[in-house]
Amino acid sequence: MFSRIKNDLPASIVVFFVALPLCLGIALASGAPLFSGLIAGIIGGIIVGALSGSSIGVSGPAAGLAAIVLTAIGTLGGYENFLVAVVIGGCIQLLFGFLKAGIIGYYFPSSVIKGMLTGIGIIIILKQIPHFFGYDANPEGDFAFFQVDGENTFSEIFVALNSISIGATIIAIISLTILLLWSQVLSKKGKFFQIVQGPLVAVTAGIIFYIVTKGNETLSIAADHLVKVPVPDDFNSFIGQFSFPNFAIIGNPEVWVVGFTIALVASLETLLCVEATDKLDPEKRVTPTNRELLAQGTGNIVSGLIGGLPITQVIVRSSANIQSGGKSKLSAIIHGFLLLISVIIIPTILNMIPLSVLAAVLLIVGYKLAKPSTFKAMYKAGWKQFVPFIVTIVGIVFTDLLIGIGLGLAVGIVIVLLKSYQNSHFLHIEDKSNGKHRIKMALAEEVTFFNKGAILKELDRLPRDTYLELDVKKTRYLDADIVEILEDFAFKAKERNIDIKIISERGVVDNPSSFIEFFQLRPKSA
Repeated sequence: MFSRIKNDLPASIVVFFVALPLCLGIALASGAPLFSGLIAGIIGGIIVGALSGSSIGVSGPAAGLAAIVLTAIGTLGGYENFLVAVVIGGCIQLLFGFLKAGIIGYYFPSSVIKGMLTGIGIIIILKQIPHFFGYDANPEGDFAFFQVDGENTFSEIFVALNSISIGATIIAIISLTILLLWSQVLSKKGKFFQIVQGPLVAVTAGIIFYIVTKGNETLSIAADHLVKVPVPDDFNSFIGQFSFPNFAIIGNPEVWVVGFTIALVASLETLLCVEATDKLDPEKRVTPTNRELLAQGTGNIVSGLIGGLPITQVIVRSSANIQSGGKSKLSAIIHGFLLLISVIIIPTILNMIPLSVLAAVLLIVGYKLAKPSTFKAMYKAGWKQFVPFIVTIVGIVFTDLLIGIGLGLAVGIVIVLLKSYQNSHFLHIEDKSNGKHRIKMALAEEVTFFNKGAILKELDRLPRDTYLELDVKKTRYLDADIVEILEDFAFKAKERNIDIKIISERGVVDNPSSFIEFFQLRPKSA
């Protein structure tokens, strides 16, 4: 693991700068103490990072759980009561892992996962535009379409353009220029530019700009446009920022409902993120999903016990890690230690970082997830791939992550059923001979009740005086519903002067007396 530290250390610094405002913003959007977001980020990096089998995934507080947390804190009567639900959720995730429920993540189509990555990239870009111009009414980490500040994703942009902060915008443009110059030009000029990452230089420039312009009426950056890490006065006040669960309410059924909800949503988000991150991994490594659930469950138990928010693997941080050259889990672990050390030793310095600088960093992350080339490639792949891809993106942008993925999955299932309906059989019509139409119908390898309508339609359309050859040599599975259709058709066939010949692996049978008996005798078939 340490053999790749030259890649992982620079990547961990980038992930740290991406994670810091998101940890604080998600806590704010969740109605929880700001420090709780940092706790979750630290636990997600150090503990989950160490236990996980993912080489490039990064865990922390998730925006997708913000609405659940906000509601649950009010329902359960306080944050300490809510922490009990986080611990319960972690225990349930452990159970999911032991029951090997991680396989669920593999049942989502590739088009939906690619749509998820692209949709998140678009959301990141749209959400960071206001912060880029120094309009920070909505907290970082609020990725829902309808925001906590009363605006939506698009209206916020128009409001921001009427409330531009000149100083914040200037340093954001400078930072974006540094990032583009660093990645496109300087990184190819020498090892120094590969070791020292552009985001670190951009953040340093942001701190210097804040200090230099402080007091200038035009260019100074107000405190509400800066990172806001809690600053303890002494060790006791630092310890006082931790909250602990109130286990006295463990018997309350509502706590268990919230706990199960957290476990279910966090597990699903994690499994989807694992699938997406593995697709982004240049080395195409495969994460053991059951181990990931065990790691996430352990992380949520620890986070809940010391006052942290629920944890999932997060695609924003994971993609930033991959794009910055992270190669092993050491990057995630170091990012957790950086969060811990920074909130203890240098919170005052962190509070000099303009949010617009971090918005510039995230704009690059978002663009790399939602490149125009991805749309082009999916369009070329055909409508069966493109439609679920687009539906997933639109759903994520206009609702939220899980609803968008659910819509994409639903469309994907409809397309599968449609193709199954269309591909149940092959019909070949030959010339009329001996006064009868000669028609050959070959059934597919697997014919289920989904194919019922298509086959019934073809049989009903057969003209009178027909000679039907029913070829089932390649059919390995035939649903009982289809056999019943054939049985009913055999009865009607006599009235319409239709002769039936079955061609099977056992030979040829003319006008079988009972299709049900015939197919029950056939080996390897229903």
